[in-house]
Amino acid sequence: MKTPPPHESISEGSLLWEPSNEIKARSNISSYINWLGAQRNLQFGQYDDLWEWSVENIEEFWGSIWDYFSVESSSPYKRVISQQDMPYTQWFEGSQLNYAEHALRRRDDHPAIKSKSEIRPLTTISYGELYERVGAVAAGLKRLGVKKDDRVAVLMPNIPETVIAFLAVSSLGATWSACSPEFGTRSVVDRFRQIEPKILLAVDGYRYGGRDFHKLEAIIEIQKQLPSLENTVMLPYLSQDPNFKPLGRSILWSELESNPQDLKFEQLPFDHPLWVLYSSGTTGLPKPIVHGQGGILLEHLKVLSLHLDLKPEDRFFWFTTTGWMMWNFLIGGLLHGATIVLYDGDPAYPDMNTLWQFSEESGITYFGTAAPFIQACMKSKIEPKQDFDISCIRSIGSTGSPLPPEGFKWVYENVSNKLLLASFSGGTDLCTGFVGSCYLLPVNAGEIQCRCLGARVEAYNPKGDPIINQVGELVITRPMPSMPIYFLNDIDGKRYKESYFDTFPGIWRHGDWIKITERGTCVIYGRSDSTLNRGGVRMGTSEFYRVVEEMDEITDSIVVDTGSGVEGGKLLLFVVLQHGLKLENTLSSAIIRRLRSQLSPRHTPDKIYEIDSVPKTLNNKKLEVPVKKVLLGMPPSEAINKDAMSNPESLDFFAKLAGTGWQDVKLHDSG
Repeated sequence: MKTPPPHESISEGSLLWEPSNEIKARSNISSYINWLGAQRNLQFGQYDDLWEWSVENIEEFWGSIWDYFSVESSSPYKRVISQQDMPYTQWFEGSQLNYAEHALRRRDDHPAIKSKSEIRPLTTISYGELYERVGAVAAGLKRLGVKKDDRVAVLMPNIPETVIAFLAVSSLGATWSACSPEFGTRSVVDRFRQIEPKILLAVDGYRYGGRDFHKLEAIIEIQKQLPSLENTVMLPYLSQDPNFKPLGRSILWSELESNPQDLKFEQLPFDHPLWVLYSSGTTGLPKPIVHGQGGILLEHLKVLSLHLDLKPEDRFFWFTTTGWMMWNFLIGGLLHGATIVLYDGDPAYPDMNTLWQFSEESGITYFGTAAPFIQACMKSKIEPKQDFDISCIRSIGSTGSPLPPEGFKWVYENVSNKLLLASFSGGTDLCTGFVGSCYLLPVNAGEIQCRCLGARVEAYNPKGDPIINQVGELVITRPMPSMPIYFLNDIDGKRYKESYFDTFPGIWRHGDWIKITERGTCVIYGRSDSTLNRGGVRMGTSEFYRVVEEMDEITDSIVVDTGSGVEGGKLLLFVVLQHGLKLENTLSSAIIRRLRSQLSPRHTPDKIYEIDSVPKTLNNKKLEVPVKKVLLGMPPSEAINKDAMSNPESLDFFAKLAGTGWQDVKLHDSG
């Protein structure tokens, strides 16, 4: 298809691409449909029919996924599903399996991992080498006492050793939990203290945007704050000869990986913990979300093959850090015998061409990113297809936030008009995309192609009725295997139920606004919470406040990210100071230094303002979302019912600020 000329605008729903009959025939989803016909005597004329069957007959559908992908279990399952009521649906009871065993089924010379960083050149690890190295690390972890049901905390970047460590941990039946090294000490401790890890795997530092960030002092502090730790494994990454003497009990990575042994995969129940991911921490501590070995295995087999169309010959890339669920999603490429491609560093350093040049170098066929990256490429006015040979790219994945029609247009004009632009939406909560792409369907500007198989996604109005062609609450009305098995330390599942099932009992409410069109496409309109998303690093406001409000000079604060998710905005911090104090440059600098060191370098505010009071509800909750709406021009009376506020006059400051040019604040650099 042809996109409109550069001078012409594009509207939501404009047709940009259609699959040819040849593309449809070669697609994985067509192979699955043919298999259903031959093995189950089921016939489907179009995708909507297949989707409807998959969500109405979930036992039959997920049983077919198990068989189609030849899931290996050392004991048979008794039934596919125990009940269709949510939460706590039991799946494939009686089965015994291991995620790592499936990820390492291929053991030949085919590339398993291609990797590059700002520190290291492009390298390749084969499936055979990967199997051997995972075996060596698993043996090393055993020597340190790691066994089934233990928890391993990881502070490592997106490099091959991290993938190797994950597979080793999984093979033993231990539980994995990772943070990106760029997280501040407080953010790391708030997460890892909840899981009581036995072992910490860490690097001495990282490089981002050409700058070195040393982590040894932070690791010493993390060790002190985690009394459950028995040992720390250090990987020299930033320096080849760092001084680890100040650390507590620790060994080098080279010692951990020193004794290769054949792998033995612990056989585990379907719902045995695989990893702990974390919510953004918008209210209270970040929620420790536990996913099961089997649920993630089955979901990633399904979505990566049938929706991303991943094949063994693909080179599958997603720009991500280890602290984002897309890292966990990316390594699922190993389940399909594909090559996963890793990059550690700043995607905009030295300029916005970096990842496109990397695509040419590494032969990427599936280029995954976040919508703000595409927006940044647009603003930089780069033309990747003119400067690099990226003809191998057959699909671009976009997630993390909604991609506007203009972003779709830019991709088809400046990357390729032959690829499938796969806009996805999902979340950490299920570690997948539940609305996404399909090689049987057209691509329309600003729209997600379909609801994924097995995902009964609906838009609900406030009464709990499904609606079409209107914006409503995104809900999931049938269980999925990758839903959390529980939250850690959640007595009686209270926090879990409150997070997803309080608004519509028995129905998963996700927290996004969605429109489902009569054509079956979807449009996401962003989160209904106030998560701060800066450069791909997500942080909740409560984490921000814990750092800021520990300062003696500050009595209260509120932080707002004015971005839409589609387009990066400004991070504005408003502080209430102790009586008699003024917001001088010295105090502003101290606040910024504290946030940079304890939270994240990317979460330093673009502007700090002094205010008299923070807008709050009658029960003392901060009103980040209404404040953001007011700053973006909405009248206060429309942004919030003032009768629900304890101090409605506090909105006057933000209403005045909305018209005074805060939009022209110069963005801080971040690392």
